[in-house]
Amino acid sequence: MKKLVIVESPAKSKTIEKYLGDDYKVVSSKGHIRDLATSGKFGLGVDVEGDFTPKYVAIKGKTKDINALKKLSSASSHVYLATDPDREGEAISWHLKDALDLNDNYSRVVFNEITKDVVKNAIDNPRKIDDNLVKSQETRRILDRIIGFRLSKLMQSKTGGKSAGRVQSVVLKLIVDREREIEKFIPTEYWTITADFKDFNAELEKYHGKKIELHSDVEATEVINKLSNAFKIDDIKKTDSERRAKPVFKTSTLQRMAASKINFAPGKTMRIAQKLYEGVDIGAETVGLITYMRTDSERVSDVFVNETFDYIKKNYGPEYIGFIKKSKNTKNMQDAHEGIRPTSIMRSPESLKKYLTPDEYKLYNLIYIRALASLMANAKFTNTTVNLENNGYLFKTNGSIMRFPGYLKVYEIFEEQTDTILPDFENYQSNTIISNEIIKEQHFTKPLPRFTESSLIKEMENLGIGRPSTYAATVTTIKDRGYVILEDKKLIPTKIGIETTDKLQEFFSNIVNVEYTSRMETDLDKIADDKINNVKVLREFYDKFEPCVEEAFDKMEKKEAERTGEVCPECSSDLVIRNGRYGEFIACSNYPNCKYIKKEEKEETTFATCPKCDGKIVAKRTRKGKIFYGCSNYPDCDMALWYKPTGELCKKCNSLMVVKGKKEVCPNCGEEK
Repeated sequence: MKKLVIVESPAKSKTIEKYLGDDYKVVSSKGHIRDLATSGKFGLGVDVEGDFTPKYVAIKGKTKDINALKKLSSASSHVYLATDPDREGEAISWHLKDALDLNDNYSRVVFNEITKDVVKNAIDNPRKIDDNLVKSQETRRILDRIIGFRLSKLMQSKTGGKSAGRVQSVVLKLIVDREREIEKFIPTEYWTITADFKDFNAELEKYHGKKIELHSDVEATEVINKLSNAFKIDDIKKTDSERRAKPVFKTSTLQRMAASKINFAPGKTMRIAQKLYEGVDIGAETVGLITYMRTDSERVSDVFVNETFDYIKKNYGPEYIGFIKKSKNTKNMQDAHEGIRPTSIMRSPESLKKYLTPDEYKLYNLIYIRALASLMANAKFTNTTVNLENNGYLFKTNGSIMRFPGYLKVYEIFEEQTDTILPDFENYQSNTIISNEIIKEQHFTKPLPRFTESSLIKEMENLGIGRPSTYAATVTTIKDRGYVILEDKKLIPTKIGIETTDKLQEFFSNIVNVEYTSRMETDLDKIADDKINNVKVLREFYDKFEPCVEEAFDKMEKKEAERTGEVCPECSSDLVIRNGRYGEFIACSNYPNCKYIKKEEKEETTFATCPKCDGKIVAKRTRKGKIFYGCSNYPDCDMALWYKPTGELCKKCNSLMVVKGKKEVCPNCGEEK
């Protein structure tokens, strides 16, 4: 009889089975196998009037998988539950144990990386399921079910909104609040004065030792009229400083850096990271290239540290060896496993490039360089500050020269360092320096910027709402629901997003807010640490929440759909404006009895002539809303492009050229214009 190992992902199972050999059979649960039922009060699948006992049922389509796993487990000498190393993974293991009727013939194993030594070590050091982690996940799931079902039904009956949620509604409120701050912002005028010299510029900072502020052209002109072009060298200060590398990535910092440096949306980052974690065929073997990617820890193992120190010494020299970085912000951190790093520093991005897709290479390169740099020595600089005096006005200029690159030797592609070299003021024959020109410039203060996906995730982490496993999913949800749109990489709330937030705040401001949501995350952590009773947490929440829901159903004013003045051609009912995933549309007020939707007659923009059939290349959308460019003669012609065509043909292969970033390239042969 073989030993059975159950993991979450089919891709992972193939990799692990190679490591363990013929005595083991590795199969996949394909993620969760069960979820809360939709029976009972309000269809919650939870005994909300008693002790919150949940009722679980097989997820649609998973009964066959459960039966197959049950058959395999009963024919095995021992079962290892090897789901992911987090609360969600612990819960999946518990569901497997319960659904497969496993008693003492099971073990729980976890591994932060999928490499041969780590997997074998996990099998040799099993444990039992951590019931407290399971309770924490179960509590989170019940909370999300209660809030999601009750508020979503409320929003659907009273507004044009599709859903609401424990975390998503708070995140939406952050975006709406920021938009209102921007709308209310009143710009303030201010002026700067800059002295331009041959090799540098100096900015006006003080007048007779006090900070100076200029708020009008008149004030700026008055200052310039008092200045000569001769500046006295008042003070020169030289200081040495060091800049330390950042620690390895955690989920939030990986998503943010991937967004800013390689233009990956959070969801895309996590999908590619999942593939790198689960295993890639690199010729001689299939191996996981990075550690587990859902983590808020920045810790790294001693084995990786020692291997990396040896690598740095050999390739860069002993002076480049750094030290282990410790996170300064440990609030809400769960340190169950390591930060995100390569499984081996010896597998450089360049050595793996031929085995990876372009996107996999970009992300692996980002993770590899960050991890390598994190264990390298500090970069060292000499900073110079020079004060120049002119009729009581003090101007300042700063310069910086790198004395030793340290970690920037490898990290400079992500953190550019340009030396600002100043003249050697100390060797000036005269104590006076002459400016070429003195310039005044008008400015206006600006409001806080709209959130990007990256900055929103940073804000979620700082405020303690959500967890690494939910950051990307939350942002995706509010986009998919049509509550926000992404424009120029900025998140802008839609009309229905603002309306949903306002309605929720009218009746649920004591629950749908940052403080309450953050406190709930803390309570979930306490449940995991066996410091608080999960039923107590659920009872206190429900007794506070449900009366608010009942009041909202009774008192919240229902929004009537706006009538267009037109009549439905199919049933003669009024046509109204409704909100959908892609914005407003006109439909019959008699829905669901009548499902008529008025088709918008829009003039399609032709971007190019199809090189295959002479049809028109026009903008289209996939089912998920992503824009692409295809032939108007589809399905007779299957010509399609992800990037906007320029209308010109490639001189090499006669394919349509497209705009990719700031370049015009051929998507077929890579030829650039």
